[in-house]
Amino acid sequence: MNNLLQEDTICALATGGGLSAIAILRLSGKEAIKITNTVFSKDISASKSHTIHFGTISDGHKIIDEVLVSIFKDGKSYTGEETVEISCHGSNFIQNKLLQLFIAEGCRMATAGEFTMRAFRNGQLDLSQAESVADLIASESEASHQTALKQLRGGFSNKLHELRKKLIDFASLIELELDFSEEEVEFADRKQFETLLAAIKEELEKLVKSFELGNVIKNGIPVAIVGAPNVGKSTLLNTLLNEDKAIVSDIAGTTRDAIEDELNIEGFKFRFIDTAGIRETTDNIENLGIKKSLEKAGIANIILFLIDADADLDNQLLELEKIKTIAGDKLLLVINKIDLNSEIKDNFKNALFISAKKNEGIETLKERLLTFVNTEQLSNNETIVTNLRHYEELQLTLHEINSIIDGLNSGLTGDFLAVNIRQSLFHLGSITGEITSDTLLENIFGKFCIGK
Repeated sequence: MNNLLQEDTICALATGGGLSAIAILRLSGKEAIKITNTVFSKDISASKSHTIHFGTISDGHKIIDEVLVSIFKDGKSYTGEETVEISCHGSNFIQNKLLQLFIAEGCRMATAGEFTMRAFRNGQLDLSQAESVADLIASESEASHQTALKQLRGGFSNKLHELRKKLIDFASLIELELDFSEEEVEFADRKQFETLLAAIKEELEKLVKSFELGNVIKNGIPVAIVGAPNVGKSTLLNTLLNEDKAIVSDIAGTTRDAIEDELNIEGFKFRFIDTAGIRETTDNIENLGIKKSLEKAGIANIILFLIDADADLDNQLLELEKIKTIAGDKLLLVINKIDLNSEIKDNFKNALFISAKKNEGIETLKERLLTFVNTEQLSNNETIVTNLRHYEELQLTLHEINSIIDGLNSGLTGDFLAVNIRQSLFHLGSITGEITSDTLLENIFGKFCIGK
């Protein structure tokens, strides 16, 4: 963390390691242009910001590479500092040689997340926006990409700043009352404060509730495929993924361990878990697999219970009743092998009928899976919380707001109300970075890649 607070010039590879057509090296700091000038074939010291220059970089008289040098002047870059980005050929040798050269000329290798840390420190981003940079880089679906991009552009931050400003305005009146406590003067209208708190509480509850969707957008929606042996769980997984991920066999109990893979459906990431078949068995290893199946089912957002239409139903229905006790409204009943026994449709209501082997009913199954996701919040462009740290701070803020409301209803004086108001402001400020600690920053930015 000490390095993150230094004013020296840092450098790092901004693109992924390994061979590529082009690689980009980034320098940031007050001597970025000066250091680049010492090895670049052109003098760029007087060049305008946001200009690109073609030339060569040399180590003494030895040319290392032909490059493009992009210049971003102080205050007009990602970090808010003087920045230079060098586009070179993607040879590992060239990349390492250039880094060694810049370090020899006075640069220091950047630590993880240091460029974004400097952007935060220089007011280019608040803390929640900085965290969304990491989310944007890690996004693997359209939904996670859109959510991270909206947060990066300040959608979440603007809402928090608005809530915090309203609280601060009223808190200042409460604090003023404390200065005139002996006169017993009230500057803050309690009825107006109650209305404000009710509005803030409603907004906080909406943000807290949005984390349920935000968490699955960011991490994927776990779907446990559960059922008796040989009902077609592995075949269904392979059909959904369009690849032979799981072993398919007529021998019961082939799947002994949970097999996981991901599928993108309409911009949402679903994490499918093919579990061991549930049945009574004396095989210790298979029993371990069955135990793990039930554990996976317990933590899944959706339990897809598969029934074999062409097999005896009695035992399968017994297992279904057991699963219902842990599934609740997470259960999705799917009847497989419908091509072998279409008459079974008369025995089930509210079930999906598919043939995993024949790829029948799979698109309908995907559509049904999407109904478990509240896509209305996305379509309405609402703010969605995806970060666990933000969620926890919002919960703490909501707790303090509820305490203030209870205090008002109980007729507490301003000095007692002020304590909870300050705490609520503290928790909101912790999200945006208006209130931070070195430990918090180190934990957040330490998870970034080196070049970001």
